[in-house]
Amino acid sequence: MVEEVSTRSGAHLSVEGVTVQFGGLTALSDVGFEVRPGQVLGVIGPNGAGKTTLFNVVCGFTRPQQGRLTLDGQVFRPAPQRLVRSGVSRSLQGLGLFPGLSVLENIVAGGGSAARTGWWSGLLALPRTDRDERRLHERAGALVDELGLGAYAHAQPGTLPYAVSKRVALARALVSEPRLLLLDEPAGGLGHDEVLELGELITSLPSRGAGCSVMLVEHHVDLVMQVCDELVVLDFGRVIATGVPEVVREDPAVAEAYLGAEVDAS
Repeated sequence: MVEEVSTRSGAHLSVEGVTVQFGGLTALSDVGFEVRPGQVLGVIGPNGAGKTTLFNVVCGFTRPQQGRLTLDGQVFRPAPQRLVRSGVSRSLQGLGLFPGLSVLENIVAGGGSAARTGWWSGLLALPRTDRDERRLHERAGALVDELGLGAYAHAQPGTLPYAVSKRVALARALVSEPRLLLLDEPAGGLGHDEVLELGELITSLPSRGAGCSVMLVEHHVDLVMQVCDELVVLDFGRVIATGVPEVVREDPAVAEAYLGAEVDAS
């Protein structure tokens, strides 16, 4: 199991031979790929291809029957409550904002400070806890400014436009300064201009701060073509293509499985 890791550069995630079965249904079959340090990797495929199951495996919501994950060369057995401690953060399709907290408080909640400082430090209110909490609030404030959330900092999630809620969820995922960021359908429900802004932000992640690798699960073809260094294409739980977007886009198997309409229209 990976514990707290260095934040010197983006993480290296390796998925090897992962198979997931639900009863008699095989959701993933011998899936393998890598997210290399500083890379933005996109996972695409038609509905039912296994994208959500794969995302859940990497987040620790689903345990595979076969295969393994490694993070920076160490066996990685993810659990949702320990992701931040491993240098991993996620932004979920369903947002998951806390209704009783303000925007700023929601962002701070993504820092996982108890996991980072240790249970005893938090219980005893040692100086390290105070120091970490100050840094966490500083990072949250910086993200509020960076993502244009200043006007909403003290608002409740239920009062926010959907596009703003998406930015809050992304800020909450970034506040822990992850080395690996997992994004599930971040463009869902966004307009054209908002998708362009999101794309610019995602492409900046590998070079910001200590660096960040990104695994992006997304239906929005224009976005993945814009931001991803490499793509993994799933169909019926199997990897049918990998490579740079320009090559994957021209792959006949991909066009048949998923991209046909978009490719023909481009």
